[in-house]
Amino acid sequence: MEKQHSEKLIDILPKGLDVKIIGDTDISISSMTIDSRLVVQGSLYAALRGTVVDGHSYIAKAIANGAKVIVCEHTDLIDDEVTYLVTPNVRNFLGHLLNAYYGVDFDKAKLIGVTGTNGKTSVTTILFQLYTALGYRCGLVSTVENRIGMEIIPTTHTTPDIVNLHKLIAKMSDEGCKYIFMEVSSHAVDQERIAGLRFTGAVFTNLSHDHLDYHGTMLNYINAKKKFFDNLSKDAFAIINVDDANGLVMTQNTDAKIITYGIRKMADYKVKIIESSILGLHLRINEAEVHCRMVGGFNAYNIAAVYGVAKLLGQPSDEVLAILSGLKGAEGRFEQLRSYSNGKYGIVDYAHTPDALENVCDTIIKIKSPKSRLIVVVGCGGDRDKSKRPIMASIATKYGNQVILTSDNPRTENPDQILDDMERGLDELAISKSLRITDRFTAIKTAVLMANDNDIILVAGKGHEKYQDINGKKFPFDDKKILADLLG
Repeated sequence: MEKQHSEKLIDILPKGLDVKIIGDTDISISSMTIDSRLVVQGSLYAALRGTVVDGHSYIAKAIANGAKVIVCEHTDLIDDEVTYLVTPNVRNFLGHLLNAYYGVDFDKAKLIGVTGTNGKTSVTTILFQLYTALGYRCGLVSTVENRIGMEIIPTTHTTPDIVNLHKLIAKMSDEGCKYIFMEVSSHAVDQERIAGLRFTGAVFTNLSHDHLDYHGTMLNYINAKKKFFDNLSKDAFAIINVDDANGLVMTQNTDAKIITYGIRKMADYKVKIIESSILGLHLRINEAEVHCRMVGGFNAYNIAAVYGVAKLLGQPSDEVLAILSGLKGAEGRFEQLRSYSNGKYGIVDYAHTPDALENVCDTIIKIKSPKSRLIVVVGCGGDRDKSKRPIMASIATKYGNQVILTSDNPRTENPDQILDDMERGLDELAISKSLRITDRFTAIKTAVLMANDNDIILVAGKGHEKYQDINGKKFPFDDKKILADLLG
C-alpha cells in the first residue's frame, strides 16, 4: 500500500548512516522502488546490486521515468534535477529509509520473526491461528500465504523483497494488526530484505542441510541465520531450540533476552512427549499439559516454540493451551487423508530437505500399525542444491517399504537428470525397493495402486504448492487434491 501523500526526503533521512548527499533534500518523494519499470514522477529509485542484475545499470532509465532521488553505491550520471544518496550499503540504507517513510510503530504492531531450516511455516501459522483465536487482529508473512486478518494475499517468496515487505507490514499496521508473525529466510537476512524492521522477538527452530546452492557452505548458511539474532535490540527476546547444536550459536552475539525450549536438554520451556499417535500429541510443557491434533515429534518442538512466544508476550497459559489443543497447523504440513472404503492413509508434507524428510518418515514409522507398509513418493527441486539429492533418496529408502522417485519442481533442469542424481545415493538393496517414474501424477497414482489396505502413502516435497514449475512456467498441480481424488 503506497502512502496517500508524499514525504519530504529531509524528514526521512536516517541518522548515523554512511551517506554522501548530492543535490536537494527538500523535495517530496511519491514512492520508493527497486524496479526502474515501476518508477513514476517523483519516485525514489534504489539501485540494488543482485546476483544476476545490477540496478546501477538502470539508473538512467529510472531518471527518464521520473525518478527524483537515486540511492546508489556509485554514480557517474549527474543530473542537476536529481538528488543522489551515495552509500556503501544500499540495501541497509534503503531499509531505514523505508522504515521512516512508512512510519510503522513497532510498539503497537509487534513483529515476531521465525527462522530455521524446518518449521518456520508451522510456527508462524500456529502463532497466527493462536493469536487470532485470542481475539487479536494479526498479520502473517509465510511461504504458504500472507494474511491480514482473514484477507489472504498471494505469496511468491518466503520473504518478499525489501520494498514490498515494508509496504506489506505498513498495510498490516494501518489495518490494525497488533501482532505480525513472519518467516525470515536465510536469503532474506543475507540480502538485507529485513533491514529497517524492528522485531519484538525472534524464534530459531533448527538448522540442517539446505540452500547450499546459494550460501556455498554450511558456515555461510549458519552465519546468515545468526545475523538475524545479531541485529536484535536489547528489548527483544530470542527463543531458541536448545536441542539443536546451532541453537546457542545463534545467540552468541545478540543483545536480546535469550530463552530456550527443548525436549532432550534442560530448557526454560521443557517438553515431554507423553503420547504420540496418528491422532496427535499429548505433551507436558513444564508443569502444563496439552493434547494437540498435530502429529509427530517435530510438531512437539513447534508447539513448544509457540507456547514460549505466547508466554513471553504475556498470554495466560490456560487459554493458550486450550486453543492450541484445537489447532491443526499449516497447510501441506503432515496433512492426513484417509480412504474409509479400504483404510489406505495418505500424508502430504512439504518435506524438501533431508532432515525434514527423515523427521516425517520417522514419525510415520513410530505411529503406524506394525502391519502397515510405508510407500514414499519423493523428488528434488531443479536449479537448487544438488548435494542433497542422493541423501533424500537414501532417507526415503531407509524408511519406506517401497519408494517412488519422481519429479518435483524441475524448473529449468531435465527431471531425469535430477533422478539420476538421486539414484546415486542408493545401494543395491535400496534400488531393489525403488521405482523411478518421472511424471508426478503417474507416480502418485502408482503408489495408491500399490498400497494395500491400511498402508500409508507419503507424498513429500511440495506440500501446500498448487503448481509444478517446469521450464519457467507454473502448471496447476496439487499433491493433496490428486491424492485425495485417487484415494476416493
